[in-house]
Amino acid sequence: MAKDGGLDWDGLLKWSLANSDGTQPARQLTDEDRRWFMEAMQAQTVDVVRRMKEISLVMSTPDNVLQSQGVTPDDIHNMLDELHEHVESIDMANDLHSVGGLVPLLGYLRSPHANLRAKAADVVSTIVQNNPKSQQLVMEANGLDPLLTNFNSDSSITSRTKALGAISSLIQHNKPGITAFRLASGYAALKDALSSDDVRFQRKALNLIKYLLHENSADCSIVTELGIPRQMVHLASSADSDVREAALGGLLELAKDKKSGALADEEKLKSVLQSRIEVICEMSQDQLEAAREERQLVDSLWKECYDAPSSLREKGLVVLPGEETFTQPPDVAGKFFEPALRAWSTPKQDGSNISESAGEKKDAPPPLLLGPGSSYGSSASQNNGDSD
Repeated sequence: MAKDGGLDWDGLLKWSLANSDGTQPARQLTDEDRRWFMEAMQAQTVDVVRRMKEISLVMSTPDNVLQSQGVTPDDIHNMLDELHEHVESIDMANDLHSVGGLVPLLGYLRSPHANLRAKAADVVSTIVQNNPKSQQLVMEANGLDPLLTNFNSDSSITSRTKALGAISSLIQHNKPGITAFRLASGYAALKDALSSDDVRFQRKALNLIKYLLHENSADCSIVTELGIPRQMVHLASSADSDVREAALGGLLELAKDKKSGALADEEKLKSVLQSRIEVICEMSQDQLEAAREERQLVDSLWKECYDAPSSLREKGLVVLPGEETFTQPPDVAGKFFEPALRAWSTPKQDGSNISESAGEKKDAPPPLLLGPGSSYGSSASQNNGDSD
């Protein structure tokens, strides 16, 4: 059970694997098995909450006090890395406010250190993703304001990108958040982001534009007035496939709104689409399979704009043989090793989700965090780089 007063993680892992490795029929658990397992899980929950309280206390401590104790920005980054792991569980994400950690975390969005601003935004993004309760708590704590500031004008492109990712997660399926974003000239900031040379920043901006237009077609007029459609047409020829697909998806949303006249310069768009069709027609089989979404977007956009199928459809390149009946291979191990996905907590309302998460899992319990968290100030998780 316990070793030296602590939780026996090795024993818990061995017990879990022995009882759920899928190699033999499940056996009936004894009362002792159940009692031991429940005690282990309860101890882990208490341990995580206690650790989150400790992290919250450190985050609430003034910088000068931390510096006097020899705490460095790298130490703080490691601590935020650990907190990030804990809040992958939606229950722990919602508990962060209860233990006094949400407001101090938002304070790090104003840190003088770019890597801490970026990491804080990354943690916030995870906390609010598909989580209406935490979305409301962050909005009530005025968390959108520093995120908008960093998105608009941070000197670090990584911090700007992370802030944009957090904003996207915060306002998704959050009407007050979307309204606040509009009132804060969010679309103008998105236009500026599209002018960046950073493809990740461009892609996140395009995906957010696509989502907002899907949610409210009336915004097409705002986007048109700002000249964003011209930028999207240009980016539809990007060398980055993800940027191309995001731009084409946004243009398709604009094309569906005939009133806005967003795609008045159809000749330029037509030239871009014809160029993409020529490239697609020259692709190998492997390249065609990788470009499945782009093939379908180009054809849909052509049909929406010109009321006729594209030449891709005539050549049988929109839907390749076998794609109509494509099914995923059976998931043999998934039920035993399920990742901590936020899509468990909130059902998708449509297919336009901008967060990169898997599908919903109805009535699934929250994922359990197994294994001891890294201690504060440890050398683990020191990767300060950007990640999706």
